[in-house]
Formats: sequence, C-alpha cells, structure tokens
Amino acid sequence: MSEKQTLSKNIPTRRDFLKTSAAAAIGSTLASPVRTVPGAYAAGSDMIKVGLIGCGGRGTGATQNVFNAAQGVKLVAMADVFKDRLDDSRSRLRKKYADKMEVPDDRCFVGLDAYEKVLALSEVNYVILATPPGFRPQHLQAAVTAGKHIFTEKPVAVDGPGFRACLKVYEEAKAQGLGIGAGTQNRHKTGYLETIRRVHDGAIGTILAGRCYYNTGALWMKPRQPEWSDLEWQLRNWLYFTWLAGDHIVEQHVHNLDAVHWALRSHPLRATGMGGRQVRTDPAYGHIYDHFTVDYEYENDVHVTSMCRQMAACDRFIGEAFIGSKGTCRIDNYTQYSIKGETNWRFAGPDNDPYVQEHANLIASIRAGKPINGLKNVAESSLIGIMGRMSAYSGKVVTWEQAANSKETLMPPKLAWGPLPVPPVAMPGQTELF
Repeated sequence: MSEKQTLSKNIPTRRDFLKTSAAAAIGSTLASPVRTVPGAYAAGSDMIKVGLIGCGGRGTGATQNVFNAAQGVKLVAMADVFKDRLDDSRSRLRKKYADKMEVPDDRCFVGLDAYEKVLALSEVNYVILATPPGFRPQHLQAAVTAGKHIFTEKPVAVDGPGFRACLKVYEEAKAQGLGIGAGTQNRHKTGYLETIRRVHDGAIGTILAGRCYYNTGALWMKPRQPEWSDLEWQLRNWLYFTWLAGDHIVEQHVHNLDAVHWALRSHPLRATGMGGRQVRTDPAYGHIYDHFTVDYEYENDVHVTSMCRQMAACDRFIGEAFIGSKGTCRIDNYTQYSIKGETNWRFAGPDNDPYVQEHANLIASIRAGKPINGLKNVAESSLIGIMGRMSAYSGKVVTWEQAANSKETLMPPKLAWGPLPVPPVAMPGQTELF
C-alpha cells in the first residue's frame, strides 16, 4: 500500500508536512536531541489543529503546554463527559490564549461518546488524550483509526488487556506514520536527559540495584452530591477507582517506574509487593490503597525497591537512585541530579519545562516527517505499575508474563448513568490473580 493510501485523508500527508523549507530543515537536526531550553519552539509553519479529549486539570494544562511549545498551533475542538468541566476549561483557556482558540459551540462535545465526535472532525490533526487512564487504550485505538497524531497522558493502561491493546496501536501508528507522544515528561527534562545519558555512558558502571519513590501527601476528593449517579461520582473522583486509574502505583508512580525502565533499558522479570489502605479508609476514597512497596527483580539479580504513598501530613520525597559497579546516581524531587564515582558530577542547569518540551519535540518530529512514537515505552512502564499492584493486591509474586497476559479487564462491561457497584478493597491472600 502506498504512503498516500496509508495515511488518513483527515490529516496532512508527509508531503504536506515537508513542503516548507523550514520543516525540511528540522530533518537535519533530528540526529541530535531537540534543543531543550525554556520556551523552545518547534520549527515549521504547518498548522497544528488540536482536539482536546478530557477537559480536566491535566487536559487544560496540556493544552496550555502545546500552545507554548510551538508556533502555528490552535485548539479547534473539545470533548468531555461533563459540560461544566468543558465550559470551565474553555473559559480559562480563552482568558489567556484567545488568539489560539477556534472552538465554536458546534465543536464542543459532551458525553461518553464525545471523543468520537472530535476524532470525526477533519479540522483536527493532533489530539490530546487526557481522560482517566482506563479509557486510554480505547481512545488511542480510535485516534489512530481516525488518522490523528496523538499526545497521550500517562499511564496508557490499567490492566493486561489494555497493555496488549496499546502494543497493537503502537504498531498500527508506526505503519501509518503517525506520531504518539506521551506524558512521561521526565524523558524530555534536561536534568534527567543529562543524568541518564551519563548512566548509559558508564559513569556508574553496571547497575547493580536501584530504588524509586513517589511519597507524597493527600490528593483532592470531590464529595458526592445527591444528584450524582454511581458512574458520575466515580468519574468525578476517578483517582480512587482501579478501573479508571489503576491505583496510584500505576497512575502516579509510573513516572518513577518509567525512569527506572529508561535507565535499565529492560523490564522486570517479577514483582513482589505489599501495600494497604491504612489512612484513607473512608468509602469516599473509593477502594484503592494509600501505600505500596514493591521489590522488582530484573535480570542478573538486579533488584529495584519501589515505594509510593499518598498520605496527608507525611514527608514528601520523589526520586530515583541507582547503585553501580563504579559509583552511584541520585535524582531527588526532580530538581537535584548527581553522580558519584570515578568522576563526580552534579547538574547545574539550566533546566527546562518538560511539559512544554514534550509537545515541542512531538510537533517538530511530525513537521519533519519523522514522527516520534513513544507508546511502547509508556505502555511497558504502565505494566510495571500494574504488575506491582497485582502482587500487592494478591500477596503473590507476579511475573512480567503473568501481568502482560492477564485476562483481568477492569473496565465495566457497560457504562450507564445508573448503579455501578464499587469492588471490595483488595485483600492479600484472598484477592485472586487472573
């Protein structure tokens, strides 16, 4: 099949993206990293027409990030399950970015099928997927089928079937020449890039062990209103339900697990985890845990200790560390990066805004006709969190193959504005593996 036949008629073809000399010039720069400085712009003049799917805080933030990432970007369509959330996002964006907003009422869609209406628009060639993660595999598949370039927030799956679906979408997007960027922003952050590059170049020798943390405070919760159905209550508090978020080891700790995946360039063989629901016990917080600890075992008897916690009034610590045969590496709270070894090193900056840079890099790659496709990496990092959750929930050792091939589908078989029972809190030794 020819390239013209492969690409959707709803997006500019590679020839369209390469028609300007500015776009072609980027191709000569892709052999080296895209410049990571505050306020970096992707070159080129082809218009990026964004459709936002999921208008909560992260979706609104990602839209602001893409506006700041490149010239020639406009928001042309929006979708959310809830009208009030869409209206609030649209109003906030208009106040600051009126010149980049071309979203008339007839391109604002509300409901469980609103994403389909955005994807059906020929005006859209770049979509931001920022709904709760449980919807991600379905929305990724639909966006690639519609021929759109994609920026997807993390994680991209909450269970084994979702992971497998993402691998399929990855291959389809690659075959179609579609770009997929992911919200694992540390891979676009200067301090991280400099640190991991040195680790890969042998600054600490062979990695023998590691640890990673996302220990933070309490998160938001929206008290249930009398008029809300079960489904509305769960969607508005999506963090606290595994079918929507995968638990916080998947939804939030994925950033640190992804950094480990990046540094070790491999996935764990097995996970042995524990966790529980010690502080956040009120049913208002759904049925997820509030803390996890997992031992991830990699090849050659390399072990990585993972901790994550969401508890109020506790110390906050986020970061990664690696012990090598020639030294050590630490990344603390996303602001301090250091290596101790034969040559000591500490990152002195300047650092960049990775939330902007990840869009700048994706847009630059699209305009150069060499679109980035980071879906496989973020899918594998999502599965690392999933296997840790499976182990902690069940009290069993879980292998990579078990998690990847699991038949447990967390998405309810049918979504309707009515009753939706909350699963029981997982009990190690009683909760089964599927």
